[in-house]
Amino acid sequence: MKLDETQEALPKIEFYGGTLGTLLPFFVFVSGVIGIALSGAPDERGFWPILILALGLGLLLCKDRTAFSEVVIAGMSQKIVMIMITAWILASIIGVLMTLTGFVEALIWLTDQVKLSGPGFIISTFIICCIVSLSTGSSFATILICSPLLYPTGGVLGAHLPSLAGAIIGGATFGDFIAPISDTTIASALSQDAKIGPTIKSRLKYVFPAALFALVSYGVMAYNNVGSSIADIGGLGNPKGLPMLLVPAFIIYLFLKGKHLLHGLLFGLLFGTVLSLVFRLLPFDKVIALDIENFTTKSFVIDGINRAVGLSFFTILLMGLVATLKASGLMNRLVDFAAAKAKTEKHAEGWIVTVMSMAVLLTTHSIVAILMVADFTKKTGERLGVSKIRRANLLSLIACIFPFLIPYFIPVILMANMTKTGQEYDIPQVSPLEVGLFNFMSWGLLLMAVITLIFGWGKFNERKD
Repeated sequence: MKLDETQEALPKIEFYGGTLGTLLPFFVFVSGVIGIALSGAPDERGFWPILILALGLGLLLCKDRTAFSEVVIAGMSQKIVMIMITAWILASIIGVLMTLTGFVEALIWLTDQVKLSGPGFIISTFIICCIVSLSTGSSFATILICSPLLYPTGGVLGAHLPSLAGAIIGGATFGDFIAPISDTTIASALSQDAKIGPTIKSRLKYVFPAALFALVSYGVMAYNNVGSSIADIGGLGNPKGLPMLLVPAFIIYLFLKGKHLLHGLLFGLLFGTVLSLVFRLLPFDKVIALDIENFTTKSFVIDGINRAVGLSFFTILLMGLVATLKASGLMNRLVDFAAAKAKTEKHAEGWIVTVMSMAVLLTTHSIVAILMVADFTKKTGERLGVSKIRRANLLSLIACIFPFLIPYFIPVILMANMTKTGQEYDIPQVSPLEVGLFNFMSWGLLLMAVITLIFGWGKFNERKD
């Protein structure tokens, strides 16, 4: 699937103040996002005013304001932006469906059958969140779905709280890296013209060692910090939702067969809806119901779309801002600089990782960062022989490291906020710094990224595009 075949060339724009004037709107954006995130409000809707302010500042600083406006609109209307929004909407609807049908409660029931203690519960929490994130394709959905159930439960069982919070966000990171319906998987693969099925297969050699590292780390921390248990989890589990395991299995099967993104997600949603109705896991009025008195319609589909609205508009606005950076020629200068410095395939990989890391830290948004450096990654990689799949994997590795470790990124702030769900049981909160430090899944991926760059890990299997 080509993403740039209809993309028109952006007009060249210049800013008063040169490079400083070009970057100033981004500095305003990053400062505002960090301030809002660290204040405890990680909802992307809160970032909308900051983005509008940054765009307004860019308009004031640009020498040709008509060209600036055209660049912003062109950036917002890229084909890949619409692909990502469609993916978020459908994946979000699937996530709501999985929640309503008792999927997480079924996984907790399975955990209860083996009578786990606090330390054992931390390990099972990581596994449960891996399954949920693999099923929903969303780290945010995994944190929002699992935290209110698993954090208080682990707390009353005497689990080490930073490890427990880390296990939840670590499991969310797992699916963000490898789930076929993950926005990170989709953006990284399609931006490099790589097929999703082969890309997922190639990631097993990264994700399994990282997950094993995480499991061992959680086990060591949990068993060295055992608290006292004050309750059991028997009342929280219910096996009724177990048939819903077929939904992620079906979606993964479709993608591995090479089906189109829309095909896989839409068929997965339809299959899940039918399955939930057949097993009576979802009342029909959750599918659609008319509220005549209030002139509205209710549906889990509407709820799923509403969940995706904040992230969708945040991405649309930010992609408009990113387009001004490209139109200024700054990205082209970076490509030229890298081209002059990179002489080998290994050098190219190092530059791809470096530029992607800078983009993540600059935009505070992993998907926008991927889209921002997509052209640079493709041109640099193609010139020096880095395969499509390997380029996609390098982008995803970085996208699943910094945003899940650094305290001012949305996933970390969100997880820290969700530990408030333990207040009813007098269970303390965990700070954003602790959440990041105990996300052993992302630390494992960081280790794999270092091994990949130094030793060329997995390069042979990624040759097959």
